[in-house]
This record gives sequence, C-alpha cells and structure tokens, in this order.
Amino acid sequence: MRFEPNNIYHIYNRGNNSQPIFFEHKNYTFFLGKIQHHLCPLVDVLAYCLMPNHFHLLVSVPEYSYSECDSKSRSEFKSLETNKNIGIILSSYTRAINKRYNRTGSLFQAKTKAKNVSNSNQQAFICFHYIHQNPLKAKLVNKMQDWEFSSYRDYSGLSNKPICNKNLAYELLDVPNNSSEFINQSSNVIIDPREINIIF
Repeated sequence: MRFEPNNIYHIYNRGNNSQPIFFEHKNYTFFLGKIQHHLCPLVDVLAYCLMPNHFHLLVSVPEYSYSECDSKSRSEFKSLETNKNIGIILSSYTRAINKRYNRTGSLFQAKTKAKNVSNSNQQAFICFHYIHQNPLKAKLVNKMQDWEFSSYRDYSGLSNKPICNKNLAYELLDVPNNSSEFINQSSNVIIDPREINIIF
C-alpha cells in the first residue's frame, strides 16, 4: 500500500479464518504498545479499536520536508517504512502470541488493508465514528465507553492513552474537543450500511 502524505487511511486486519487475535486483557495492551512504538513515530493515529478478532486504525500521513533530501523521496521512504512497521507489529505480535499460547501458524490474514478515506471529510468522519461504534454493533457492550480498547474513551475523557493525536482529529474531522459534545455527536451519528463501502 502506498501511503501518500496529507491523506487519511483506514487500516484494518482480522484473524486468519476469523479466529481470535486477542485472548486476554494484556494482549490488547501489548498490541497497543506496539502501535505506539512502531507506528506513531511515522503517522498520526486519529482513532483505533481493537476487537477480539480484528482491529481498526484511522491514521493521517503527515507531510515530510527534510533538508537532506527532497520531499518526494522522503515521502516514498516513509511510505515504505510505514508498510514495513505494520508488518513488524503483526509478525512480532504473532510470534509472542504463538509462544505464549503454544500455537503455530498465521494469526492474521495475509494482507493488511489500507483504504484511503481522504476523498472527502465526510468519508474520514464516517470512518472515525464507525471505528468507535464497532464494539456496540458487535454487542460486546451496551455503551461505547464500556469498551476499553478503543480511542472513544480518550475522546470522551475517560482515559488518556498517548496514542491518538486528538488535536489533529479535532482539526481534520470536525470532532468536538469538548468531551460531552463529543459523546453527544458520537451517539447521534448513524452509519448507513451503504456507507460501509466507503471505508472498506
């Protein structure tokens, strides 16, 4: 996948043959740590949600301008690095899970997908809220704030994990920076099933 500067991408993958990828609480926190270490230095994470058998990320790719090389070559390098580091996250996580649970084989589907949702602000906005609504739609919780492994809790003021660039999300996605207004907006955004094609 080519990650172009000044674009927003929906990144997602799921368990091979829909198998679980997270088995207990510490698996989720371990995976989030890998995102923070390997991905956050390269892109701005706007939203995330880790589900028992899949994950979603919404990221913004920054503009690169370094004096040691032209911006085009720097952008190409960073795009390759982003792809490589996504692979590192998944492969190193798989190795750790296989060792911990005495299993073998692939944990994730072969190709992680990344959909550019920059065609309009509405696409990225829909994707942002869709990601947060996943646990609710899957009936894992009765309220979005009850799912611990989602950036919804960061935006609603219930937690403050150092993963999302919330200020950038406020700027790019027209998300309220007031927690009560954010909760109200999130509750009132209805995702039409036809809109899912935009983000998958």
